[in-house]
Amino acid sequence: MANVTEYKNYINGEWVKARSGQTFENRNPANTNDVIGVFQNSGVEDVNDAVAAASEAYKKWRLVPAPKRAEILLRITDRLVKEKERCAQDMTREMGKIIKETRGDVQEAIDLGYYMVGEGRRQFGYTTPSELPNKFNMCVRQPLGVCGLITPWNFPMAIPSWKMMPALVLGNTIVIKPATDTPLSVYNYVKIFDEEGLPPGVVNIVTGSGRNVGEPLMTHKDVSCISFTGSTDIGRRISEACAVDFKHCHLEMGGKNCIFVMNDADVDLAVDGALWGAFGTTGQRCTASSRLIVHKDVIKEFTDKLVARARALKVGNGLDESVDMGPAVNESQMNTVLSYMDIGRNQDGAKLLCGGGRLTGGDYDKGWFTMPTIFGDVTSDMRIFQEEIFGSVTSITECGSFDEGIELCNNTAYGLSASIYTKDINKAFAAMRDVYTGIFYVNAPTIGAEVHLPFGGVKETGNGHREAGIAGLDVFSEWKSIYVDFSGTIQRAQIDNN
Repeated sequence: MANVTEYKNYINGEWVKARSGQTFENRNPANTNDVIGVFQNSGVEDVNDAVAAASEAYKKWRLVPAPKRAEILLRITDRLVKEKERCAQDMTREMGKIIKETRGDVQEAIDLGYYMVGEGRRQFGYTTPSELPNKFNMCVRQPLGVCGLITPWNFPMAIPSWKMMPALVLGNTIVIKPATDTPLSVYNYVKIFDEEGLPPGVVNIVTGSGRNVGEPLMTHKDVSCISFTGSTDIGRRISEACAVDFKHCHLEMGGKNCIFVMNDADVDLAVDGALWGAFGTTGQRCTASSRLIVHKDVIKEFTDKLVARARALKVGNGLDESVDMGPAVNESQMNTVLSYMDIGRNQDGAKLLCGGGRLTGGDYDKGWFTMPTIFGDVTSDMRIFQEEIFGSVTSITECGSFDEGIELCNNTAYGLSASIYTKDINKAFAAMRDVYTGIFYVNAPTIGAEVHLPFGGVKETGNGHREAGIAGLDVFSEWKSIYVDFSGTIQRAQIDNN
């Protein structure tokens, strides 16, 4: 342990230890003998320090012209391009997903950064004609103040960028609490902000648990906005906490996403999509393709091909370029996934087609590895059909018609992502209209969102806000309507114009 790096909080432009002096370990989920570093186990005093720094910095940062703020963000993003491989290697070590995916995670932060840099000159309001003479009307965006960001472990740089970049270009300041499983990726990101000249206090990072850091952050009177990505249960608690002070509250939560394969689909293409959608990131995506709804005419062909492909997946340490799927992020998540494998077999009575357990022996014993698992004969009343598993498990459900498939797609408490595989353009457009989700794909899996379109869902997936694209600005800004009367007289709207 003497050679293990200790990483500190970043508060008011300084790297500082938690006031308690306590730390926690960050270990590689593919090899738990590999201690990546120790991080600050912070508490309410550290949160208070960070919020105070952000509050003070906001006074000046909000007055920096937006194009000038964007110039700093441009330097940061250019620097991230140079640091991409190092950040990806660190991310695979601490999160577990394969190196190709972590390179994509960093690239997404780069893409989002460049997109939001443009918003330094594009925070468009609009003008409208007044109903009264000699009067000018317009609306503008204004920042909120201190924004508290609570980010997850599965996309530990991409998702922080979704929140940080729009918040900053709008003139807000930030306190971010990264997931305890992946603090290094956020540390690496924030360190670039520091080194590229972001003023002290504009961004602050406080590591630690949800109870000791997340809760004080979301209830702090000087925090104007909370943006959270994580489970629906925690999101509900955050919504309730924010309601007390009427804080802006953005929630991006769970998903139970479906791929609908019609009888006219390119089955091989659908299998490709299902394999990637279900087992990419070890299934640890809110957009994972965890329900496969397949027309009865092609279900046997689809199932046989998918099972064969899943059995051939190479599972292992994500730093090995030949590996297809990494471990679960931690022991607790692995045990949750294993429990759902048992539920599928025993409680639901589904047919286990492949996988169904933990991978053991050799290097597998050093980490939290689960088998790529597929269940067949799954019906909509089963728990594995309805509940988010967040792991390497997917299920196949038969449908007899297009209408039945649409009904099955919508038979969930969530509404994040869905897709259809079909060669029928009419059915594709009908599905786009009738499947109730925030994201929809045609002839592609349920994963693969791009940063220039809104990201988010409906029902228990979210609370109406979106990340990425222009919509990402709405979370971190207020609209102000401005009326300039240059008539020299009192004019009363809705009264004097009749």
